[in-house]
Amino acid sequence: MFPNPLTIPALVLVPLICGAASLMIRSDYLRRIVLISAAAIHLFFAVTSGHAPAVLSGWLALDALGQLFLCIVSVLFLIASIYGVGYLAREKGTAKQGLFDAELGTLLVNSPESLLTGCLLFFLSAMTLVCVSNHLGLLWVAIEATTLASAPMIYFHHRRQSLEAAWKYLLICSIGIALALFGNFLLAVSTSTVHGGELPLLLDQLLRNASSFHPQWLKPAFIFLLVGYGTKMGLAPLHTWLPDAHSESPSFVSALLSGALLNCAFLGILRAQQILTAAGLAFFGQELLVGFGLLSMGFAAAFIVQQPDYKRMLAYSSVEHMGILALGVGLGGTAVFGAMFHAVNHSLTKGMLFLIAGNILSVMRTKTASDIRGLSRLIPFTAALWMAGFLAITGSPPFGTFLSEFTILKSALEQGHYIVAIAYLLILSVVFIAMASIIVRMVQGNPLRNPEPRASREPWLMILPPLFLCMLIVILGLYMPPALERLLLDAATVIGGAS
Repeated sequence: MFPNPLTIPALVLVPLICGAASLMIRSDYLRRIVLISAAAIHLFFAVTSGHAPAVLSGWLALDALGQLFLCIVSVLFLIASIYGVGYLAREKGTAKQGLFDAELGTLLVNSPESLLTGCLLFFLSAMTLVCVSNHLGLLWVAIEATTLASAPMIYFHHRRQSLEAAWKYLLICSIGIALALFGNFLLAVSTSTVHGGELPLLLDQLLRNASSFHPQWLKPAFIFLLVGYGTKMGLAPLHTWLPDAHSESPSFVSALLSGALLNCAFLGILRAQQILTAAGLAFFGQELLVGFGLLSMGFAAAFIVQQPDYKRMLAYSSVEHMGILALGVGLGGTAVFGAMFHAVNHSLTKGMLFLIAGNILSVMRTKTASDIRGLSRLIPFTAALWMAGFLAITGSPPFGTFLSEFTILKSALEQGHYIVAIAYLLILSVVFIAMASIIVRMVQGNPLRNPEPRASREPWLMILPPLFLCMLIVILGLYMPPALERLLLDAATVIGGAS
C-alpha cells in the first residue's frame, strides 16, 4: 500500500477532534453516532498503517510493536463503543422505569454522557499517541495523558466508592509516572558518553548508539522505568489502584482499562527493554521482568481465591495476565512471541468478560458473586458467554489464550527454567480452580431472586459485541491469520525475541 503521510496524524487527531465535538453536541443519538464513526475511522487507519512514514522529524513513527498494540487498542475500542451505546441506552431507559435502586438510577439519569463520550475519545487519542511515539519524552507525556483522560470515566457514577477509586488511580499512577520521568532523566545522562554530549531521546538514535551508553546509569534508568510504568501496567505490588478502578468504572470502560490501557504502559517498559538489548544488557532487564511477572501472578492468585466481587475478580485476573506478559518477555526466545500473542488474546478475552459482567450487573444489580445464582435460567446468552470467557481467560483449549500460555511454558522448559515453569503452572492451576468456584456457582443452580421481566431482557447491542470477541478468541485458537503472525513475529523481533 502506498505510504500515506497523513495516517499517523489522522490516528491521533480524529478521536481528539471528535471528542471535542462530542462535548458540545446536545443530542445523545448524534453523539453516539460520532463515537462509533470515530472508532470505525480509527480502526481503518490502524489496520492500514503498516507503511505509514514518520512525521514531526521522527517524533511520531510506527514500528511493528507499536502497530500491534495500536490495532489491539482500536479493535477493542470499537467493540466497547458499540456495547457502550447499548449499555447507556439501557441504563437510562431502565432508570426511567424505576427498576434501579434510587441512588444508582438517579445518578445515571443525571450523569453527563457528553463528558463520558468526550473522555472516551480523548482516551483513544492518548493511547494512540502512546503507540506512535518514537520519542521517550513524548511517550511519557502520552501515558500521563491516558491517566487524565480516563479518571473522569472511573468517577462516572458519582458514588463515594467511585470517587475513592478515581482518587487512588490518579494518586498512585501519578507517583508511578513521576518515577518513570526520573528514569528518563537517568537514561538521558547515560547517553552523555556518546560523542561527548547527550542524545535526544528518539528511539531510533538511542538504539543505534546504545552500545556506547554508560551501564551504571542505564541500569537504574531501566529500574525506574520498570517501576514507574509497571505501576500503570498493574504489576504487583504496584497494582493497588487497579481493582478499585476496574470495579467502579462502567463495564465497557473497565474493558478498555484492562484490555487497552495496561498494554500502553507495557509498551513503555518494552521500549526500555529494547534499549537494554541494544546495549548488550538484555539479561539484566529479563531477570527483573521474570521476577515481577511471577510476583504479579502470585499476588493475583491469592486475591482471586474466594473473591466476593466478580468485577474485582476480573481486575485481579488482569494483574495475573500482566505478570504473564512480563514473564514471557523476561524469558526471551520464543516466549517473547508467546507474550505478544498473549497480549492480543488477553485484551480480547478480558474485554469480553468485562462486557458480560456489565450485562450481569445490569440485570442482577449487585457485584457480589454469592448473591447471584442461576444465570443460565435468567439470562442464558449472557451465562453461556460468561462460561466461555472463564474458560478462555484461564487458558483452556480451543481458545487462543491456551496457545499463547502454552508457548510461554514450552519456551521456559526448553531453556531449562524448570522452577519458573513449575511456579507458572501452579499459579495458573490455582487461578483456574478459584475462578471456577466463583463463576460456575453464578451460572448454575436456582435463582436466589427473579429480576423484573424488563430488566432480564438481553439487548442485541449488549450481546453481539462480547459474542464477536468470543468468536475472535476461538478463531485465534484454531487458526493464525498470516498477517497477524507476521506482525507478531516482527514485534517479537523488535524486542529481541526469536520465533
